[in-house]
Amino acid sequence: MQIDNERESRNVEDRRLSSGDSSNAPSMRTMMMFWPLIKMLLKTKIGWFIIALGTASYFAGYNPLLLLGGGAGSSSTVDKVKDEKQARFIKKVLANTEDIWKKELKGYREPIMVLYRGSTRSGCGHASSQMGPFYCPVDQKVYLDLGFFDELAKRHNSPGDFAQAYVLAHEIGHHIQNLQGTLQKVQKAKQHWGSNSVKANALQVKVELQADCYAGVWGYHAHNDFNILDKGDIEEALRAASSIGDDTLQREATGRVRPDAFTHGTSKQRVYWFKRGFLTGDIRKCNTFQ
Repeated sequence: MQIDNERESRNVEDRRLSSGDSSNAPSMRTMMMFWPLIKMLLKTKIGWFIIALGTASYFAGYNPLLLLGGGAGSSSTVDKVKDEKQARFIKKVLANTEDIWKKELKGYREPIMVLYRGSTRSGCGHASSQMGPFYCPVDQKVYLDLGFFDELAKRHNSPGDFAQAYVLAHEIGHHIQNLQGTLQKVQKAKQHWGSNSVKANALQVKVELQADCYAGVWGYHAHNDFNILDKGDIEEALRAASSIGDDTLQREATGRVRPDAFTHGTSKQRVYWFKRGFLTGDIRKCNTFQ
């Protein structure tokens, strides 16, 4: 992607230094590293107060050791450079989605992107890196642990900057669904069906595939309006969409496929709907509920 000279979005909450440990417990190595400091703090009332404050902060979802350079969120200088580079990149992608959707959708309101490490709090409850990127309609924020991109590249064999951009564009697609009232209608339908998870899952698949199509529409306009796509970028997005299809993930995890448990669609479906959006550039072509 040719996005280096583009602006960064200001609609970002960077919580990477205050995020909780993804394992929910400091490692023994970390505890031993900071034991001399902890031992010194235990000798004074102020020290006990600092420890109590740190403990309370930790269980509230924040890791105070990150401020001291320890904990699971700490990294080497090289990792920090890479992390900051990824942060700048994804902020620029967010800015590009803002420019495009403000032009394509009347009354478009920009969401907030929350960058965090390990775990944090969201309007929809606890957020952790294991959940992957997600959109919370309650606070209209996209939550993203940048470590997911490493997993996308290594575990799902989907490296590349446009693969990362596709992930964010998909979550922005959910924001559009929220603005249009789609998510609210789907939630009501799920409540009506109650414990009938098969129907609820089938409806959620339509939600996810529409977000894929919206991501494709964004890609179309990113290419035509800003000329930021390189040769091979679309293939990166298609590879990412295919690698995180329900059938592919289930087969990798258990060796078998259960269609009644699908919540995001098959690899073939995800690729189809992204391509439909990218080839037409028309949000009206993204009606997966027909």
